[in-house]
Amino acid sequence: MSPGKLLYNLYYRPLGFLRKLFEVGIFNYVDIRRSQSKMIAGSLTINEIVNGLDKATYEVYFLTGKRYWYQTAFCLYSLQKVCTTIRITAKFIDDGSINEKLKKQIIKQFPSSIVITAADTEALLDAGLPWQSYPRIRAKRETYPHLKKLTDVHIHSGDWKLVLDSDMLFFKYPKELLDWINNPSKPFFLKDPITSYHYSFNLMEELTGKRITPNLNVGVIGLNSKKINWDALENWIAELEKKEGTSYLLEQALSAMIVAGEDIIIADPSVYMVMPCEQEVRQLTSALHHYVAQSKEWYYKLAWKSIA
Repeated sequence: MSPGKLLYNLYYRPLGFLRKLFEVGIFNYVDIRRSQSKMIAGSLTINEIVNGLDKATYEVYFLTGKRYWYQTAFCLYSLQKVCTTIRITAKFIDDGSINEKLKKQIIKQFPSSIVITAADTEALLDAGLPWQSYPRIRAKRETYPHLKKLTDVHIHSGDWKLVLDSDMLFFKYPKELLDWINNPSKPFFLKDPITSYHYSFNLMEELTGKRITPNLNVGVIGLNSKKINWDALENWIAELEKKEGTSYLLEQALSAMIVAGEDIIIADPSVYMVMPCEQEVRQLTSALHHYVAQSKEWYYKLAWKSIA
């Protein structure tokens, strides 16, 4: 295990566990974990929905692996379930934890989709973002897996890509999102209830030289791979952490910086909802839920059962 991964497993993950335990209380935490276990078991019973081979096919991307596959499976299945007039396939980018057993399971459940191995991605990174030229990006990627949503997805060939977080579920036809996939021309984001970048607007705007859009959420993010300035990202990571420390929200901040000053699409937050409350999870008025922070409780206890 590399020093970076060792630091992540020995420091960042335990710290996150203790923070969560403090937030929800020990007895409720046990109940949430029990519900999560049922969701994991339920994920093994779902398989792709193929809406006709003659229909238009839209492609989405997931960064996933052993810890998150059950969420990815439910998210993709829920999207296929509401898209009755088109076909949805995925490219699953291995976060480094997909072994041969899991790969076979993924292919069995979603045979029309593709698993891109960590080895394939590493080869592209070594060629396109070599250690000697991008030491900050490559080192940070080892200790902060969220950065792989940028590096490991967008190092692959192609231009516009729509990347979905796994901890989401679709309940209605997502017209705005599908219109974008069909004809992408501007970056696409969800809207966060609050601005969650950790880093100050002054610093982010100083580094980019452009205005930063507030309240962007990367649960759904559409970017043009060919327009990402990796040299800028290398510098931004160094300066952000030097001046304002490390943060779990770095990837979201970097994504906002990538599109600084651009005309972008921000999905209607009443239709594509980030951090839904318990009432919304029960009523399901939105097309999409992104279960972050305290809404994870209702994700595990209630939401996935509506899909299964």
